[in-house]
Amino acid sequence: MSRFVFTLVTAMALTATAVAQASTWQIDPKHTAAQFAVRHLGVSTVRGAFTKVSGSAQYDPADASKDSLEATIDVSSVDTRVEARDNDIRSPHFFDAAKFPTITFHSKSTKVAGPGKLAMTGDLTMHGVTKEVVLDVEGPSAPVKDAMGITRVGASATAKLTRQDFGLTAAPGVVGDQIDITIDVELIQPPK
Repeated sequence: MSRFVFTLVTAMALTATAVAQASTWQIDPKHTAAQFAVRHLGVSTVRGAFTKVSGSAQYDPADASKDSLEATIDVSSVDTRVEARDNDIRSPHFFDAAKFPTITFHSKSTKVAGPGKLAMTGDLTMHGVTKEVVLDVEGPSAPVKDAMGITRVGASATAKLTRQDFGLTAAPGVVGDQIDITIDVELIQPPK
């Protein structure tokens, strides 16, 4: 009996150690969106989303400094619920999606910013311009295993950008310069 207990305790310890180490997670595009809000004429806020987000993350629940994120957003997936506006956003007038089809984020460092909060610093490339930004992250959530055996965690990140910093200068006075972004991401690990 004592040998069985020893084996069980050893197996549990090895499992706990494996779970606590950094591991690679994939962005679940079906449960992830990059949303934005911008002022229109200074009187209202227009909200939209980029609906195609892909990428991966390193996540270590024991050491946030090992966490990282690589994300790619498809510019052509913009959706503001107004087709003419979406076409204008994709055009050379704004994003020029034919020339700059993606927005990318490559994290460089992550640190704890409070209980359940992280500050993730990285390079954001948009419209051919790369700038360092800090994402304020809530999460990640506790891992949950779904009915298919896929482990999932979620997080939400926010930041404020100045669109002119990225060469997006069209329609001054009509479109606000500050862009509020929110990225809701769900990360998955298929069963091993």
